[in-house]
This record gives sequence, structure tokens and C-alpha cells, in this order.
Amino acid sequence: METTRQNKVARLIQKELGDIFQRQTQAMHGVLVSVSVCRISPDMSVCRVYLSIFPSERAAEICANITANARQLRYELGSRTRFQLRIVPELKFFVDDSLDYADRIDALIGN
Repeated sequence: METTRQNKVARLIQKELGDIFQRQTQAMHGVLVSVSVCRISPDMSVCRVYLSIFPSERAAEICANITANARQLRYELGSRTRFQLRIVPELKFFVDDSLDYADRIDALIGN
């Protein structure tokens, strides 16, 4: 069960990272990265960020690139949220494949 503070911080991180990814992917035509869920640990030190990536064929490659640049993303997140957060949590990125899973289930049911 997440506390109210955890939910507020997770929503703030989700919004700011979504803005960062939207701005960065404008230069890459045909690629869309959105933050579907953020889960933050009770001590606010680690944030698990689930990314929805289109096209899904390049999801592993793009997620690996984002993970490699996690320090820069954390710095930019810290500069954006410097008045709301004292300590910026460590960011861990994961691919959210729930939409692909739902499409696969729909295809199996439809046949």
C-alpha cells in the first residue's frame, strides 16, 4: 500500500519524465516514449519507471539507451523538481508491455 506522499512524488516524476521524453523524441521521427507508471520505494530512494514505447520492435534498444543515460535524466529531473523534492530518487527503467500483451490476447480470442 502506497502512502499519499509516495503517490504525489510518483505522479510528479511521471509528469516531468513524460515532458522530458516528449521533448527528446520530437527529433526522432516515428518514435514515441511515454511513462505509463511510476512506483517509488517507501524511503523515496528508488523509482521504478515503466515506459510504453512505440514502435514496440525497438523497445529493448530504446530502453537500453534510456538506461544508459539515466544519470543525465536524473540530473534534468532534479533541476526541474528542485523546489518540490529534496532528494531525487534513483531511476530504474522497465518496458511496459501490457498493451502488446492485450493485443496478443485479443488476437487469440478473435481467432
